[in-house]
This record gives sequence, structure tokens and C-alpha cells, in this order.
Amino acid sequence: MTALSAIRRAETAPETSRELNGILNLLTCGSVDDGKSTLIGRLLWDASDLYEDQREALSRSGRTAGGSAHPDFSLLVDGLVAEREQGITIDIAWRYFDTETRRFVIIDSPGHEQYTRNMASGASHADVAIMLIDARHGIKRQTRRHAAILDIVGVKRVILAINKMDLVDWSQERFHAIETDFRELTLRFGFREAIAIPVSAVVGDNVARRGEHMSWYTGPSLLEHLERIPARDTTPVGPFRMPVQLVLRDGLDFRGLAGTVSSGCVCVGDRVTDALSGASAHVLRIVTMGRDLEIARQGQAVTLQLDADIDVARGAVLTTAESQPTVASNLDARLVWLWETPFDPRASYLLRTATDLAPISALSIKSLLDLETLAAQPAQTCTVNDIALAGITLARPVAIDRFGANPATGSFLIVDAVTGASVAGGIVSSATSADETTAASTFRLTREMLEKGLCRDLGDSEEDRREFQRRASEAALLLHAAGVPAKLDL
Repeated sequence: MTALSAIRRAETAPETSRELNGILNLLTCGSVDDGKSTLIGRLLWDASDLYEDQREALSRSGRTAGGSAHPDFSLLVDGLVAEREQGITIDIAWRYFDTETRRFVIIDSPGHEQYTRNMASGASHADVAIMLIDARHGIKRQTRRHAAILDIVGVKRVILAINKMDLVDWSQERFHAIETDFRELTLRFGFREAIAIPVSAVVGDNVARRGEHMSWYTGPSLLEHLERIPARDTTPVGPFRMPVQLVLRDGLDFRGLAGTVSSGCVCVGDRVTDALSGASAHVLRIVTMGRDLEIARQGQAVTLQLDADIDVARGAVLTTAESQPTVASNLDARLVWLWETPFDPRASYLLRTATDLAPISALSIKSLLDLETLAAQPAQTCTVNDIALAGITLARPVAIDRFGANPATGSFLIVDAVTGASVAGGIVSSATSADETTAASTFRLTREMLEKGLCRDLGDSEEDRREFQRRASEAALLLHAAGVPAKLDL
């Protein structure tokens, strides 16, 4: 890093923190009928500046919450007709509101097991999760599944909202019994902070304000605790990573590599490296939205113009020579199976990273998480909503990190090669290059072989290079489908 780079980083980081300081992405999750939508509706009703016509419409709706005298606050969140008819949340609902101290982005996720994939999608955006449970029923199987998914996607702050305390006579004993079970659950996962709060979403006790029914509880209300949680840290952290999304040209001399900086930052003059090829060049310009920047930080979408035309296309990961991702062919991963069709070892799958798409030559399920004991049980297959430990062998290497070291470049989707459906989502536990024994038993599909055969009609243009990559991946998939393990050596 140059001295100029260090000065620019120091000067610009505080400005970025001020731009996003105070925003908290908040996920709600739990089982069906635990009261997620009602809780969020009550929070919006008591703590946000709802329009008067919204309040009047809710009051005139005639629907009440659980047969009580209170309005049905879930109507403020459940927007789909099917949700209102069935009384359940189906899709993710996003809501926004401000208090005097901060802005909240609420992600209300489905509780029904059928829609677990939607919950997993919402969790990937969350800073903190509220796990709701019904005080009458305690922690359920779906609660354990949601806790495991939160751990997989990296949510480190969890609040257990023990709802419907009014239906257990505001029992202190019941609250403490569930809190004890919750502590045992959280010890199995890597949560940084976990707290249990007794609430009644219908009555409003301990949601946005304290109530008069639980004088034995001396902790904060839900809103008080949320306002105390530190804001998202927007200071660029970790080594520089930028998955390349597109190569741009202006028809003249400009050639830019477009993408979003997933971690760290990069300055004009810094030397960047393509992790796969090892080719490197200096950053000549950083362009975004019609203007030039001196520095690009984590989360910014930019185009980098380099001082040399290195062979980089979509799927490459730009990094620094000092700290590079693993160029891996073998992965150990934790994943959630999202597709109704069970895992089929004979099927063809693709691994989708931030911008890359690589054929999988072998996918094996090693174990499944037992949601009763939270222990890993040996298994060879999995079905929808199962949480599995898996081994993945790729037909060609990809640039990837461990999720714990860099979440943005350590997560992936598994895609069905025939239908294009996303069948699983997961994170990388470890990544290694293919060993010698695996290489010896794998058919090597080389660039020279393709140039003399399948791709002999292609030239050196950007479009032809993309077509070369597509044909190479397709050939590897066909070989794999025929039972021949194949590795692209390009």
C-alpha cells in the first residue's frame, strides 16, 4: 500500500460511516402463528409515524387480534391477498421506520416450513434477528432450524421474543423455563449476543414500551434493546476483493472492469491481481456514475481502468498480491437444501459465486443437522429445508474464501444445470486445491484441446472469450453426465 493510499483511506472512512450510521436491518422469524406480523405491526403502530389514514383504515377493518379488543396489527405487514386469507406470512415483507435515534429496516419472514427458503433469503440481509416463539409452546423444531440458518448466514445478534405472555398469565416461571432452553440452544451456535424478552404483541407490553403486567421483568423493552445495538460498521475491513461482473468498452481506448467492492478498498495507483491467473496491473482510474474517484470502498459499485490489459472477464476476482483468496477445486461446505426435489448424486449442478458459475463434478452429502439434538448425523442425501455438511469438487478452480474470513466471497448457491433453479445455498468451511490422486483420475479438458476442436472457430474478442468459457463448461457438464469426472485446465 502506498503512503497516498493510506492517507486517502484514513480521510474517507469517517465520511462513509456518517452516511450509513444508525441503520439496522432487522429480521423476524419463527414458527407459524407465533405472531411475527402482529409484533411488527404493533411496533409500527406504537413507534413509527404511520399516516392517519393507515391508522383509521386499520381501526375500521373490523378485524381484531386473536379475538381481543385490539386491532389486527398484522394487516400493516401482510400485504398479499393469500396472506390475509390464510393468516400466515408467505413472502418476505420489507418495512421501514425511524425513531429519534435510528432508522430500522424490518424484514418480516415466513414461519411456515414450506417457505423456509424465503426466510433464508431475508436472513442474508439482516444485522440482527428477532426469533419469536409462542409462550404456550416454547422452542420448536422450526425455531432450531431458523437458529441454524442464522448461524450459517452469519447473523451474530439474536433476540428471543417470547410472545403471547398474556396467554400464560404473564408467568415469570414460564418465561425463565423458555429462556433456559434458549440459552442451551444458542450455546450450539456462534452468536455474539443473545437475549430473551417477554412480550405481548397484541397488548403491546414490552414491545415499544413497558407494560404493567410483568413487573418482575427488569430488562429492556424490545425497542429499547434494538436502539442500543451498535449500528452496522461501514468501515472497510478485510483484504480487497472485487468480483468482476462485466468488462466495459467505450469503442475507443477505454477498457474497464466493472463490479462491486465486496470487502476492503482500493485506491488509484494500487496494484491489483486476478486471483485465478495471477496477472496484475495498476489501477489507472476508478469510475462511477459519470465521475472519477480516488478510492473505492466496500459496498461501492465501480469500474476500474487498469494500466495494462490483463486477460480478465466476468467471474474473475480482483484482489491484492499480499492477501489472495484460495484458488480451489475442493470445498467443504455447510448448506441449506432449498428445492422440493431431493439431492440426486447423478444430477448435474453448478456452483454460483458472486459472479462466477462453475460446473460441479462431484457433490456429496456427509451429514445432516438433527434439529432435535442439534448434532450432525451421517447421511448421503438431503431434502427440502435440510441443513447439511457437504463436499464439493469443481470441474475447474474458482477463487473463493472461507466464509469466516470473508462472507461476501465465501458464500454460494448451487444451481440445477438443466432447469437453472437454485437448489441450495451455503457457505465455505474450507477450500483446498485438488490433490494429486484426484487429478490423476480426472479427465483434463485443456485449452489446447478445445482450441483445436470444439472452439476452433472462435477468436480473441471479448464475446468470443465468453463463448469459449461457456462451451468449456458445457463440455465438462456433458462429460460429468456421462460419468466421466472432468476438470477444466484453461
